[in-house]
Amino acid sequence: MSTELILIRHGETDWNRELRFQGHIDVPLNDTGHEQARRLGLRLARESVQFLVSSDLLRAQQTAAPAAQQLGLDIVGSVELREQNFGVVEGLNADEIQRLHPRAWEDWLKFNEDHRMPEGESPREFHARVIEALGRIAAAHRQQTVMVVTHGGVLDMVWRTVKGLGLNGPRQSAIPNAGFNRIRIADAARPAQIEIIDWADTAHLDGLPAQPSYDQGRHLRKS
Repeated sequence: MSTELILIRHGETDWNRELRFQGHIDVPLNDTGHEQARRLGLRLARESVQFLVSSDLLRAQQTAAPAAQQLGLDIVGSVELREQNFGVVEGLNADEIQRLHPRAWEDWLKFNEDHRMPEGESPREFHARVIEALGRIAAAHRQQTVMVVTHGGVLDMVWRTVKGLGLNGPRQSAIPNAGFNRIRIADAARPAQIEIIDWADTAHLDGLPAQPSYDQGRHLRKS
């Protein structure tokens, strides 16, 4: 018995383009993000989806809206599908964090699974929250297809789980804004049993501006 989850990272925001740590701050989509969401909705119209759940943050809700209209589904909001909480550095870019919170930035570059930004959430805590939430969604919707609109960090936790990468070290997978990802949870009682079917498919976004890319490993190579 299995559940398919279509995992979507929210569309682009101005803070994505400025490479700011968004976390739990409620940032809206920019014009490109809205166009990504519109195209995503047309792509999802070809899918048979029985349930749509989204992070309760505005950028995810706005991304989900066109697909919800195409599919004739309500959007169910979820706090548990939010991005990792980055505490006091939310809203800042890398240069600002280095200047304002140099010790926190130095510790961040160690990419330790138990390190958290001040007042934030560690990768270990974040991972537990994400995998538990996806497991509950799968358990509640066995043998169905569920659309899940969430954040880049959430998809990173899924990728690491499937590939057995652990939680230390920088991100190693492509996670584009409004990209199409499909996974299968084979046994809802064991949510770690996840299979990736499609990942980082952006064919529906052809012709849009190149996406902003934050290379976590770049800072390690410079240090």
